Amino acid sequence: MPVPDVSVIVGAYDAMPYLVRCLESVENQTLGADRIELVAIDDGSTDGTGDYLEEFAARTPVPATVVRQANSGGPSGPRNRGLSVARGRYAFFLDADDFLGEEALERMVGMADRVGTDVVLGKVEGVNRGAPSSMWTRTADRVDIYDSRVIYTLSAQKLFRRELIARLGLRFDEGLRTGEDALFTMEAYVRGGGVSVISDYTCYYLVGREDGKHVTRTGGYAPRFEATGALMALIAELAPAGPKRDRLMVRPFTVGLMQQFAHGVTKQPGHVQRHKVQLAAPLMARYWTPGVARHIKVAERLRLECVALGRLDLLADVLAFIKAERKPEVVHRGRPRKPHLAFPHFGNRHAGIQDSVYEVTVPDWVGKPGSERIAPPTADRRGEPLARRVAARLPRRVRPLARWAYRMTRRH
Repeated sequence: MPVPDVSVIVGAYDAMPYLVRCLESVENQTLGADRIELVAIDDGSTDGTGDYLEEFAARTPVPATVVRQANSGGPSGPRNRGLSVARGRYAFFLDADDFLGEEALERMVGMADRVGTDVVLGKVEGVNRGAPSSMWTRTADRVDIYDSRVIYTLSAQKLFRRELIARLGLRFDEGLRTGEDALFTMEAYVRGGGVSVISDYTCYYLVGREDGKHVTRTGGYAPRFEATGALMALIAELAPAGPKRDRLMVRPFTVGLMQQFAHGVTKQPGHVQRHKVQLAAPLMARYWTPGVARHIKVAERLRLECVALGRLDLLADVLAFIKAERKPEVVHRGRPRKPHLAFPHFGNRHAGIQDSVYEVTVPDWVGKPGSERIAPPTADRRGEPLARRVAARLPRRVRPLARWAYRMTRRH
């Protein structure tokens, strides 16, 4: 029996009527039915999902396997069961609510085969919901995961080389109630043989259910702290301390942890706010470092620093300032003159927040996003300003004039 190019793994729980379009999108792939296999897991559905899967499998030209099991309580169990059945050279995890663009599998398999990468990201578009967007600026045969936006999409809806999955023994963590796919994908990114991005064609349509029963919208906040901590621990295991680990850690801090301390937190009961700080405390103590902080914009970094200090009062001041769309003053400190954004408690020694927390270290906004742009001063690898470095390379007779010009630029 020939090995299919792709095993499309669909875990389904009470997925009707969305499942109809999902399966049709597999059947309509331009890759061809003879190059695909469908592995569908009915996870104890009660709405006829299992019956529809078997009916579809009996009539579709796509070779299909249907497994019915008792409800496992989350997406990890069905995905792992699907992997144990899959035979394809690649695996693609398709959620039963969503659907594929017609050329998706052909384009992704073609990319992986041509350049030899182990993971291929196809552009995602939201239907009745938001979708990640910052990583789809260009199609790329290979991207540097430490210097790209791909770490901000860690969902499972990607093409994975199955040899990689087998070699690493990758499986979804069935103990986590949310964020399990982030661990799987991050490990594949770091330990795999390269990541490709397809941005010129929408491969995946992420559907918002009208009944609101989407898994990412349920579960409360405690499991989200658990998932964030698990991702941080994995990153620490995969990357030694240093710039690469710092860059990867930005993702769980900004996408995972900071979201728990957004504007709505001040409206939550006091015991919930305090509990969140308690849950965050060991993560901040273990993984929050100056190297991580310098990769984050000032307003976000400041919020996380307030959490690290356990100061909900300071956090409330910062959130109120941001919500009011107030514009922080730009203050230059130190030698060379470094821009700082004077958010609440800047320069207040009693607050306990260092001035360095307010320093602009990555391109940022003065005020709300889309307003005035600000960037850190250009420096060479020793931290020396570009102007001074250039002056040092000039002939000796003109260096005094260049140094004078440099001092003038610092004054203004």
